Amino acid sequence: MVSEDTDNQPAVPRKDEPEHAAHLTIGGRLRAYFFTGILVTAPISITIYIGWMFIDMVDRQITPLIPAPWNPKQWGVPGTGLLLAVLVLTLIGALAAGMIGRVWLRFTEAVMVRTPVLRSIYSAVKQIFETFLAQKSQAFREVALIEYPRRGLWSLAFITGPTIPQVNQHVGEELVNLFVPTTPNPTSGFLLFVPRREIKVLDMTVEDGLKLVISTGIVAPTPAAPVNIRPAEQILDLT
Repeated sequence: MVSEDTDNQPAVPRKDEPEHAAHLTIGGRLRAYFFTGILVTAPISITIYIGWMFIDMVDRQITPLIPAPWNPKQWGVPGTGLLLAVLVLTLIGALAAGMIGRVWLRFTEAVMVRTPVLRSIYSAVKQIFETFLAQKSQAFREVALIEYPRRGLWSLAFITGPTIPQVNQHVGEELVNLFVPTTPNPTSGFLLFVPRREIKVLDMTVEDGLKLVISTGIVAPTPAAPVNIRPAEQILDLT
């Protein structure tokens, strides 16, 4: 009787086990399909949504300035305001390259520079745009590692150029301007003046560095070769 009960006890779990396993397999597959659908559709949907918001914002600002008979809003075609803004900016750039445009730019710049409050705003904004839009810009030229905010903790930073002589003279050694962005919003951050010897430059593009910051470290670059960390003095030419 004892051996008979022992033989009969495993029969019940063996009988129920295939149905339970099949149930888990189907549920797991459905869950995997669901998350795969999110991974496929979310980046596309969010990109389209942000692009549509930007187009709609520009349309709301531009289309009210167009006279009613030629206003594209009555046609119901989105994006005409953005297209018009691009054409106007391109036309302004073409005119500014000519003789009349250069004279007009000198006149408006002279007015801005002589206005007490506006001159500081104008000069700062102009310098920022010239730095980022100039073809020979050196901004965000390298991705680097520095020990920040304390020893033993490393932060990702972007080299923006050499430090001004006024700062170097007070410190007594060559410093480099570094921008340490915040996560996940890299438009804010900290400007640091770091000795050149303490900077370790990564074999990483600026685009990969920004992806790493925006994704809070989730999206890591996949270099074809192992990443080398080199001292800044070996490869940087900030002169």
